[in-house]
Amino acid sequence: MGDTLFATQSKSWLSCHPLLTQIKAGKSVLWSNQNYQNELGQQSPLGIDDIEQASARLIRFAPFIASAFPETKGSGGIIESPLVAIDKMQSVLASYYKTEQSGKLWLKCDSQLPISGSVKARGGIYEVLKHAETIALKAGLLSLEDDYAIFDSNEFRTLFSQHHIAVGSTGNLGLSIGIISAQLGFKVSVHMSADAKAWKKQLLREKGVNVIEYQDDYSKAVTQGRIDSQQTANSHFIDDENSEDLFLGYAVAALRLKQQLDEQQIIVDHEHPLFVYLPCGVGGAPGGIAFGLKQVFAGNVHCFFAEPTTAPCMLLGMYTQLHERVCVQDIGLDGITCADGLAVGRPSAFVGKTMNNLLSGIYTLDDKQMYQMLALIKDTENISLEPSALAGVIGMHKLHTQGQAYIERQQLAPMMHNATHIAWATGGNMVPQEEFSQSYARGAKLL
Repeated sequence: MGDTLFATQSKSWLSCHPLLTQIKAGKSVLWSNQNYQNELGQQSPLGIDDIEQASARLIRFAPFIASAFPETKGSGGIIESPLVAIDKMQSVLASYYKTEQSGKLWLKCDSQLPISGSVKARGGIYEVLKHAETIALKAGLLSLEDDYAIFDSNEFRTLFSQHHIAVGSTGNLGLSIGIISAQLGFKVSVHMSADAKAWKKQLLREKGVNVIEYQDDYSKAVTQGRIDSQQTANSHFIDDENSEDLFLGYAVAALRLKQQLDEQQIIVDHEHPLFVYLPCGVGGAPGGIAFGLKQVFAGNVHCFFAEPTTAPCMLLGMYTQLHERVCVQDIGLDGITCADGLAVGRPSAFVGKTMNNLLSGIYTLDDKQMYQMLALIKDTENISLEPSALAGVIGMHKLHTQGQAYIERQQLAPMMHNATHIAWATGGNMVPQEEFSQSYARGAKLL
C-alpha cells in the first residue's frame, strides 16, 4: 500500500472508512462487522466433518501424548484446558469501570494447556502430529488401527530425524512446534521475531531446537522461515498465515467447549446467547476457534477478536477489505506491544476472508489495560496470565459499553441477562515467575 495509507488514499475513500482516524490515533475502538451473517453460510470449503476428522486424529495420538508427556496421563493424552467461572473478576470489572454487565463471565484457560502452555498447543501440535502420521504411513511403519504409543520409540525417532520442520513465530507457536517436533525426533528450526521473549527462545534451545533470531517483526521471521524451508530437503514449513491444518487443530476447541458447557449445564440457544472474546495476532488461532464455534453453535455464538491498539492488523485488514495487502505500519502504527503474541503487522488473508461473514467484530485495547487486567485477575482469581492473554477478559465490558449497535442490530437486548461470556486466556503458565512478577507490579501500579 505504500509508506502511509493515509497519504495514498483519497478523501472520499477515507470518508467511507471513518474508523481509520481513531485506529491511526491508537484509540481503543470496537468495530462491528457489517458483513456478519447470523446464519451459517458456505464461506469456506472446510466444515464440521473436517473438524471431527481432526478431533479423531488427536484421539488416535492420545496414547503417544500420554507416553511422551507424563503430565497428560490424567487426561489420557488429551490436550485440553478447563473452563472456569471468574465471578470475582466480573464483579471487580463492573465496579472498576462503573458499568452494568449482563450475563456471566467465564475463562477458557488455554494458558493451562499441557506441553506448551498456550492456545498454540492446539493447532501447532496438531499439524506436527498430522505430518508425522503421514510420514509414518508412507514409510509403512504405521496403520491407522495401531496403538499410537509406538510413536514414542527409537524406531520412529530415527525415521523423523531424516525430516525437518520450520516455523516463524512471535513466541508461543514456536514453543508448541519446537517442543512436540523435538520430542518426536524431527530436526526443527524456529524463526523468531524481535518481539519474542528471551525465556521462550532459551526454553526452545534447551529442547534442542534451532532458534533463529531476527531484529524485525513477525512478517520477516515468517518470510525467511518459508524461504529456508524451501531450500531444505524433506522440510515442512508450518504456515501460521495460511495453514488449514493449523486452523483445524484450533477448531477442535469448539467440540471440546461444547462438551464442557454441557457438563456445566450451560445452555446455548437463541434465548441464551454465547459471546466469545479471542486475542488475535496474525489470526490463525482465534480464526480457527471462531470457525469451529460457528460450526457448532451457528448463529447462537458471537465471536469478537481482541487486538492491541498498536497492532490491530486483522481489524485493519477486515475493515478495509484489503486483508494482507495492508499492514499497521501503512497507517503510521509501529506494532510494538507488551502482548508479544499479538505483535503482528499484517494479517492472514486466509483467516480474514474466512471470517468475513462469521466474525461479529473486533475491539482494541492498549498495553495499560492488559497490564491492569493481569493484576486484577491475579488478585481476584489467583490466575497468572501473560499480557496478551488478558486481551479477551475486557471483552464483556467492551461489548456493553461500545457494542450496543451490534446488540440492537442482532436483536439481542432481551436475551443479554441470559448470556454466557467466555474470555479466551491464550497463555501464561510457562512464564518465569520473575517475569510475571514484573508484569504484575506494573499492572498493580497502573490500577
